[in-house]
Amino acid sequence: MSGDLPEFYFRIRDNGAAVFRVDTENRQRRIDMEEIALVNVKNGNIKPHGDRKLTPQEIAVIGDWVAKRQALLAARDVDDILRAVDHLNLTTQWVQSKASEAQMEEVTDLLLLAMHDLRSVLVRKKAERLMKGEAAE
Repeated sequence: MSGDLPEFYFRIRDNGAAVFRVDTENRQRRIDMEEIALVNVKNGNIKPHGDRKLTPQEIAVIGDWVAKRQALLAARDVDDILRAVDHLNLTTQWVQSKASEAQMEEVTDLLLLAMHDLRSVLVRKKAERLMKGEAAE
């Protein structure tokens, strides 16, 4: 069984994870998990648990996990936005073909304000990117 389990387990938390060392090599032949650190995914901060000193190998494993987790979360962010685009398209189709007058009355102002807000931010961010590009040339 010990060959199937990883040496470290990361319990996901809001801003990172609690890191545990997994041990199956004990007399009772059961799984023991010793908490060794807390890690913040946003800033990469690793805080050893209690008075524990982390080994270079533990720090490297945690750092590798943080990098992979940051990449996964970034990919999820993009996927969420692409799903939002799909949902906007479905909303457009719903408005075009299925929405009743009462439903339109309920959602129109909210949709218009949200779309106006999004458009304003997108235009400003695009202008900032274009200005940076011109300044770099």
